[in-house]
Amino acid sequence: MKRFVVVGLGNFGSSVAEALHAQGHDVIAIDVDEDAVDRIAPHVSRAAVGDGRSATALERAGATDADVGIVSTGDDITASILSALALRDHGVREIYVKVVSSDHARVMAKIGVTETIFPERESGIRLATRVSSRGILNYVHLGAGFSVQEMAVPESWIGKSLRELGLPRRYRISVLAVHDVLLDKMILVPEPDARLKESDTLLVAGADEDLAKAARVR
Repeated sequence: MKRFVVVGLGNFGSSVAEALHAQGHDVIAIDVDEDAVDRIAPHVSRAAVGDGRSATALERAGATDADVGIVSTGDDITASILSALALRDHGVREIYVKVVSSDHARVMAKIGVTETIFPERESGIRLATRVSSRGILNYVHLGAGFSVQEMAVPESWIGKSLRELGLPRRYRISVLAVHDVLLDKMILVPEPDARLKESDTLLVAGADEDLAKAARVR
């Protein structure tokens, strides 16, 4: 179990805090908005009204012993910078920051945060990928032109096995798992000779351009 401190309880911060606590972690949630703190209180280990930019407020909330800090202060770039620095002053080694622009991300990278998250941009990329290719159901960008995608099994692949299809050779993509949507069963190490069904989807990884070619198959 890790201790997380989440600074900023908008939609993003609250969702992260609640999900982490549901996974069994110790989660401290901090915001200057009393209503936001009251809403999240039943779903985290500890909720405190306080200014995440203040080292004193973080210390009182218990951030000193935190393993990971997550900063989500909306479009207040100054607040996110100061909160990240305050967390670092308390020895928090991993710090993730929600950013609202490329410039914001650049600034946070300069001060050495672990990772920046741009939810709007990432959601936009996922949506663009899905709507531009009917075969793509989900999309996770891995950076540098690579991704993991969940795609419907093309009609011409139904009834064939992964061995017969030879996807690594033909499309330079790897099948990580087969998901039987009808039974809601995920097969993490697919049997190469098992026949694909209409109810299956494939979790595949590879270069974006190679995945796009596979998704265009009918």
